[in-house]
Amino acid sequence: MTDDDLRWRLGARFPGHDYRIFRTHFVEAENPRTGTSKRFSLIESVDWVNVIALTTDDRVVLVRQYRAGVDRVCLEIPGGMVDAGETARAAGIRELREETGYTGGTWQELGTSSPNPAIQSNRLITMLAVGVERTEDPEPDEGEVIEVETATLPDVQHKLRTGEIDHALVIVAFGHLAFRVGNLRAI
Repeated sequence: MTDDDLRWRLGARFPGHDYRIFRTHFVEAENPRTGTSKRFSLIESVDWVNVIALTTDDRVVLVRQYRAGVDRVCLEIPGGMVDAGETARAAGIRELREETGYTGGTWQELGTSSPNPAIQSNRLITMLAVGVERTEDPEPDEGEVIEVETATLPDVQHKLRTGEIDHALVIVAFGHLAFRVGNLRAI
């Protein structure tokens, strides 16, 4: 069996609603095995970038901010939307500076993933910045209230294992890092 044998045939597409940071759509599709029709609900969103930033003294830059979806303050890494015409690297540099005041370092892409391919069209790009320094005051967006902190990689591993860091996209970012280096302590 090939992927083509599993691929649904897409048909008519219908607009849903525009929610500023994402739009909904519906698409008619035909089952590749039975030929029956199904309407899929889709969320169309821009790509996102996450940044694992390591300071010159090997500490991970973290942010605490309120998340309305879970009604609590979450511990995360800096990140946000990739603006139209912007590269993931440029977005990562911008988000890190705006949210934390950290700049500089050597940058590389760790990996790309699909946050929820069942319903979402966007990608999450994880960037690694090594050797960043706090050079200015953070300038978060009007809708952000952020506290910046740093932690060692072993402390971050502990926070991931205990669930203190539970944001799925942040966990994916550290998964990319672990796959790249084999051991987070090896950075």
